[in-house]
Amino acid sequence: MKTFIKLLLLVVGFSVNAQNSISGTITDNNNNPLEEVQIYAQELHKGTTTKEGGSYVLRNIPKGKIKITFSYLGYKTVYKIIDFNKENIVLDIQLQETPFNMDEVVISAPFNKLQSENVMKIESISAKSILKTGGTSLVEGITNIPGVSQISTGASIGKPVIRGLSGNRVLVYTQGIRLENQQFGGEHGLGINDAGISNIEVIKGPASLLYGSDALGGVLYLIPEKFAAENSKELNFSHRFFGNTLGTNTSVGAKLSSESWKFLARGTYADHVDYKIPTDERVTNNRFNEKDFKTGIAYSKNKFTSEIRYNFNRSLLGLPEEGIAEQSTSRTLLEPYQAIDNHIISSHNHFFLGDSKIDLDLGYTFNDRQEFEEHHDDHEDEDEHDHEHEEEEHEEAALRMKLKTFSYNAKYHFPKMGNVEILSGVQGLHQTNTNFGEEILIPDATINDFGVFTTAYYSWNKNTIQAGIRYDNRNIDTQQHEVAHEDEIHVFEAIDKTFNSFTSSLGFKTSLTDNLVARINIATGFRAPTLAELSSNGVHHGTNRFEKGNSNLTNEKNTQFDLSLEYKTEHFELFANGFYNLLNDYIFISPTGEVEDGEPVYSYLQEDAKLYGGEFGFHLHPHPLDWLHLESSFETVIGEQDNGDYLPLIPANSLKNTLRTEFDIKKWMQQGYASLTLKSTFSQNNIGPFETYSPSYNLVNFGFGGDINLSNLKFSTSLSVNNLLDTKYVDHLSRLKSDEILNQGRNIILGINFNI
Repeated sequence: MKTFIKLLLLVVGFSVNAQNSISGTITDNNNNPLEEVQIYAQELHKGTTTKEGGSYVLRNIPKGKIKITFSYLGYKTVYKIIDFNKENIVLDIQLQETPFNMDEVVISAPFNKLQSENVMKIESISAKSILKTGGTSLVEGITNIPGVSQISTGASIGKPVIRGLSGNRVLVYTQGIRLENQQFGGEHGLGINDAGISNIEVIKGPASLLYGSDALGGVLYLIPEKFAAENSKELNFSHRFFGNTLGTNTSVGAKLSSESWKFLARGTYADHVDYKIPTDERVTNNRFNEKDFKTGIAYSKNKFTSEIRYNFNRSLLGLPEEGIAEQSTSRTLLEPYQAIDNHIISSHNHFFLGDSKIDLDLGYTFNDRQEFEEHHDDHEDEDEHDHEHEEEEHEEAALRMKLKTFSYNAKYHFPKMGNVEILSGVQGLHQTNTNFGEEILIPDATINDFGVFTTAYYSWNKNTIQAGIRYDNRNIDTQQHEVAHEDEIHVFEAIDKTFNSFTSSLGFKTSLTDNLVARINIATGFRAPTLAELSSNGVHHGTNRFEKGNSNLTNEKNTQFDLSLEYKTEHFELFANGFYNLLNDYIFISPTGEVEDGEPVYSYLQEDAKLYGGEFGFHLHPHPLDWLHLESSFETVIGEQDNGDYLPLIPANSLKNTLRTEFDIKKWMQQGYASLTLKSTFSQNNIGPFETYSPSYNLVNFGFGGDINLSNLKFSTSLSVNNLLDTKYVDHLSRLKSDEILNQGRNIILGINFNI
């Protein structure tokens, strides 16, 4: 770390004093000036907006080739790579109207291109869009992306599922670094609040080339909110009320920016009671609350930019063990419950070296997970003094694990050679797991990762090809433990294992016609076995089973083929995405028929498997009804083992149809919207050996909102009604399905947001 700080000081010290800038005017296709257009340089963490008359200026830009985007709602995004070799550049931009989503720069891809230029099909959804859906959690919000679903534990915990793969097969990135939070558990959530998140990008398919192990199934990339525009300040207040859980989510944020320095901070508090099912009963102990704090500081000067962010999240999550029992709107958690602290510190840096660039990301995460179980007093004969002394002591967690992870990611962008761009990098982490609870599920351990990769991007005419190769090494070293529990001795044998893998990818994008684009990708991925899969040996109370690891497990490897077709005209958009995923040595947990410590024993096995399916849909924006949108999407995935059994936790096929309108009401309501959605989930007959059939169901959701202008008072508001008809249903991926507990009933969500 000291060497890193010295390097930063050296770069800053040798920076020249000359400051480049770009300025100009932005208009629509009728030459009318556009106000509040966003101009942003992602790699500089700098941006501004156009003033009255459409003028803008962005200062303090380093020499070299810098990517700048010009975006405005309802208009096509303009993306420019500008070679700054003189102090001032004047650039006027004319934006063209479009009824479809803005074409945004993709941050999770290696070359940060616009989605329309990308070889991989990467989905993106904004935090504002998630708020419109009324999702209780971040993961619930992204399930509106075709091909993405969630494994849920009531309303409080959600784990992302991408095309049938979940858990450690889906890598989560936040603040530019990988999130490590004991994600092996089926009831372990993300531990990240949606406040302070601007966009979520989803890579559907193996991304091990870019991110290493655990990106075998895909990547969920969370992009933090931007800093304020240069020489400006912002104050934001937002509040949401959830009728079903009597829940609240309140967030306050502040931003302050000069030309070189930027600062932001945001505090959020969420609190919910047990959720109500359509029978007007509440699911006992699914209550939860969450405290979240995010802050960041950024500096940019000539040849160097740096951004440091910190996120603290404390979640208290009740676990519904008794189903429909005591009916209460209490916010006090009952046992069993989880108490989880997440600390995430990241440093995101760019060094501009003329035509080349170095990106350096450093991260530290500290996850403190405590799980409290229900205790019964079996020592009635102890004396009164000891009993009183016991009550004075703070209750200890049955399971407590502290996971500390230091990660690094360095990338070098070679000077562009004609139409060829090349990127090379190294990534890795050092991780320790330490136990402090009464019981042990996984042993104390040290994990080290190292990976090196190269990828290249070449474009010509209307064609693009991208290819890359990577090598990874992971070492897992554990300590031997012997733990006595209920007259049983649980032995954790020490292991010292190393896993290696080569991965590669090849992608091709071409414009078959002016309106039809095709993408073809083939990629390999891998996932080293987790610490839990190799060495767990104890009761996992969150899943109500005794889990035994298998030290003989090998790498999971996969090869996925993707074909994506997109057809776009001015008023119609059609897409078809198909995939075929071959999985070698797929790891899964299976019951052994034994019982230990009063719980059924499950152990880890491996079997070759395959998944296949896709997402298909259209978006109709008929002329001259410019206010009307009709959107439809269908998604399907089938997972099979080579022995003929179906894979578990595969989402059912679903069809979603949305009728949406956009409108303005004079000057007092702008960017108004109203939507009505029918989501039809089909029955799931393709079930794993230990799953049960799930019947079909239909959900109706409604949304309404917009930006309100009342004199000098400006704010945005939203109304969402999810499960409008209060339909009784159980989702196939609900962890409460085995207890026949219904999913959430009608939920009315009111939201308000002030920007000052």
